Amino acid sequence: MGNPRQRNEDERRRAEEAVKELIRWIGDDPAREGLVDTPQRVADAFLEYFVGYEECPETYLQRTFEQVGGYDEIVLLRDIPFHSHCEHHMAPIMGKAHVAYLPRDRVVGISKLARVVHAFAKRLQVQERLTAEIADCIDRVLEPVGVAVVIEATHACMTCRGVETPDVIMTTSRMMGAFREDPRSRQEVLKLMGFN
Repeated sequence: MGNPRQRNEDERRRAEEAVKELIRWIGDDPAREGLVDTPQRVADAFLEYFVGYEECPETYLQRTFEQVGGYDEIVLLRDIPFHSHCEHHMAPIMGKAHVAYLPRDRVVGISKLARVVHAFAKRLQVQERLTAEIADCIDRVLEPVGVAVVIEATHACMTCRGVETPDVIMTTSRMMGAFREDPRSRQEVLKLMGFN
């Protein structure tokens, strides 16, 4: 993870005052013993939750390897856990991403795929855009034969408020190149991901 950018004292003070105002607005007292340090903790937490704004996911994919013994089949990293926040309510999104690509002539270290997922997830998001951003980044930088990204997640904006429906999993996918154009390749990668 990258280090969050340090905010100046004025920015920090405004953020903490905003948290105090929200505490007052919901009907509590920010001076109450249990809440007196909450504005500082919330500001610190926000710097961690949204560190993705300080990261450039493309840089994680820059170092590649060509000496892979002629390997030209699917590379898949399954069940990458992530957490994000929805841009509509700033409520948590918790899930897992499955990321695959069909290399053309080079591969990337597998931890870098997880770093790409986390860099995009640690921003205000909607799941559909998160899925597309991950796939587009891999396609743009690695130029593989195909990219497949499937995300499964639960959304607190749906489980804890509004319709209040727990245990609902939203699934989104983005298929590019061979995984979009060739039904057999698409079926193979989905099966490797645990679908079908």
